Amino acid sequence: MATNEATVSRGLLGAPPLTEEDAARSADRSRVHQARARRRRWYLLWLLVGPGILAMLGENDGPSMIAYASDGAQYGLGFFVPFIPVLFAMSYVCQEMCMRIGAVTHRGYGELVLQRYGRVWGWFGAADLTLTNLVTLVAEFVAIRVGLAYFHLGAGVAVALGMSLVLFTLSGGRYWRWERIVLGLALFNLLFVVAAVMVKPGAGTLASSLSFTPLPGGSFNTLLLLLASTIGATVTPWMIFFQQSASADKGMTPADVAHGRYDTALGAVIAAACGIGALIAGAALLAHGGSGIQGFAGAGFPQALRHVDGSAAGAVFALGLIEAGAVAILTISASTAYAAGECVGASHSFNASPRNVDIFHAANVGVALIAALVILIPGAPLLSIALNANVLATVLLPVSLVLMLMLANDEHLMGRWVNKRSTNLVAIGVVAFVALCGAAYGVDSFLRTIHLVGA
Repeated sequence: MATNEATVSRGLLGAPPLTEEDAARSADRSRVHQARARRRRWYLLWLLVGPGILAMLGENDGPSMIAYASDGAQYGLGFFVPFIPVLFAMSYVCQEMCMRIGAVTHRGYGELVLQRYGRVWGWFGAADLTLTNLVTLVAEFVAIRVGLAYFHLGAGVAVALGMSLVLFTLSGGRYWRWERIVLGLALFNLLFVVAAVMVKPGAGTLASSLSFTPLPGGSFNTLLLLLASTIGATVTPWMIFFQQSASADKGMTPADVAHGRYDTALGAVIAAACGIGALIAGAALLAHGGSGIQGFAGAGFPQALRHVDGSAAGAVFALGLIEAGAVAILTISASTAYAAGECVGASHSFNASPRNVDIFHAANVGVALIAALVILIPGAPLLSIALNANVLATVLLPVSLVLMLMLANDEHLMGRWVNKRSTNLVAIGVVAFVALCGAAYGVDSFLRTIHLVGA
């Protein structure tokens, strides 16, 4: 009765009544407040971690891990061992801004872009995200299919597994439960580190790899493709939408920014280590003739590792691919749902039941279902889709990065939490590098297509 009276009184005073989202978020914030008041630092960190780790490990998706392994199998460890941490450092710069904007404004990326820059840019960003997400989700189901093929299971099982996970994680009706389930699953990305240990790389080989030389061999176009695809494996549009919206959905405030930075940095470190693990595992195939893009066609890399180092390493790598694809499906679908709800002005939170947020949950399940159905189409160009998912993300990323940078520098939104000059300099460098790599690959490929540049 007291709750009803409080709700009525809020309505009489002109304030909107508390929703179930508000109540759920308030309960979570109460635990954070108590942990901070009692100076329980580790418990506070446990309560606040999540969006950063999920954004980073979600980016260690199936296509990315196969790309890392393919890089190792074709070119060895040199160049890529230091390059992967550099890319995740770049990713940290971008994702820290997303977290900070979400914590300060309590608004998602799509919602803020619509409010500050109008419907054209808001809907452009949403369309950009939807196209990239749909292509990437198809690639995630392909990765799960590759992992399951090692255990002699087909595409139907991949679809059933992916969709079951999406529906199961939505069933809790709370952001906290969704986050903890996906976070627990994401930690199995460390299977790629286990696979790296199992192939027993030589100490001398690892030591000599800590250099940006030699550059990958092959044509200039191949080098640009490697750069574009590897960048697309670490920084993508969906990460921007996801972490900012998840930080807001979690109820983070400016007081939580420091812990949000720890969360994002920890995610970057773990993701870089797992990416290097996949690279090392793939490099074990270098002395056995390598393994190229045909790894997507069947059991691929897991089967190749089985011939090199026994069934255990192959099984671990296959399980890692299943995990990587599954976590990416959950986080990428969530970013699509956040964007859909924000763009149409509908409720967009995991803290509300599916009955009250039809658009949010429909977008979450719908985009995953469309991608799942694609891999069941006979003769669908799955190989081409999977291989170009990361490149597409790189090409479409600069617009999202520029808008995010503008939001982080908006004093009316951010107050004293606006970007520092040093952050802006680094961020501008990241945007320029990503744009240059994507544009260079696109222009070079176009020139080759019209035969103005030789192969």
